[in-house]
Amino acid sequence: MAKICKYGFDDSTIVNKRDLYGIGFTQNLLSGRWKYFILWFLKEEPKRFSEIKKFLSGISQGSLTKQLKELESDGLIHREVYPEVPPRVEYSLTEMGQEILPILKMMETYGKKHGEQADDYLQ
Repeated sequence: MAKICKYGFDDSTIVNKRDLYGIGFTQNLLSGRWKYFILWFLKEEPKRFSEIKKFLSGISQGSLTKQLKELESDGLIHREVYPEVPPRVEYSLTEMGQEILPILKMMETYGKKHGEQADDYLQ
C-alpha cells in the first residue's frame, strides 16, 4: 500500500485535518511525472508494456518500469503475466485505479479551461 505523505504534517494535523491529509495521500499516490498519463492510458483496456512505452515516447524503459512498479505497489494497477513463450505481460487498472479516473477527468477539464489563459501569461 502507498506510503502516506507525512512530510510537513505533525500528528495533530494528520488526526484533526483529515481533508488536508487526504490531499497529501492522493498527491503521494500520483507523484511521478508519468503516472497520470499511464493511468489515463489504461482507463479503457489492459495494455502491454510496449504499448505504454510507445504512447509515452519520451520515457526511458527504466523510468516506465519504476512508475509501473510503484503504481502496482500502491494498488492502482494490476500486472498480469501470461504463461506463454515469450511471456506476455499486461497492465490494467484495479478498482482503486478506476476510482482515481474522475480526478484525472477534473484535471483535464481544468486544464482545458485555464491552460490557454496560462499560455497567454507566459508569453
